[in-house]
Amino acid sequence: MPSPREYPERPLVGVGGVIIAGGRTLLIRRGGPPLEGQWSIPGGMLELGETIEEGVRRELAEETGIEVRVLDLIEVFERVIPGEGGRTRYHFVILDYLCEMVSGEARAASDVIDVAWAREEELEKFELTVIATRVIRRAFEMAARRR
Repeated sequence: MPSPREYPERPLVGVGGVIIAGGRTLLIRRGGPPLEGQWSIPGGMLELGETIEEGVRRELAEETGIEVRVLDLIEVFERVIPGEGGRTRYHFVILDYLCEMVSGEARAASDVIDVAWAREEELEKFELTVIATRVIRRAFEMAARRR
């Protein structure tokens, strides 16, 4: 049975949070499609009635066990993945935010199979998507400016 995220009637809103702490960022390895098995930015789908900030906080807590303070918008982008018969299999509009860690200890939870802390110079070894790498590099720049 396909996921309700597959072949949607309209684009779905996703949220993500880039935590920068101690010169490192928290990455997750996804346990489900569309990026199953790949390293990524923690996040997921915004729920009906939830503000964007609430969604970012909830998703990071669910996936990583980390409570965050949502700071600044890093980037808005789309992920469109074609499917069968010329139809769109996935279409997400994703808002990624710079976050500050408030409490907790990183652990894989929800649909995440692993977590890792990485320095900016270590990002390549995680084979992130081009967009995720760009977003994380911007987050490092933004965090440096906030200091």
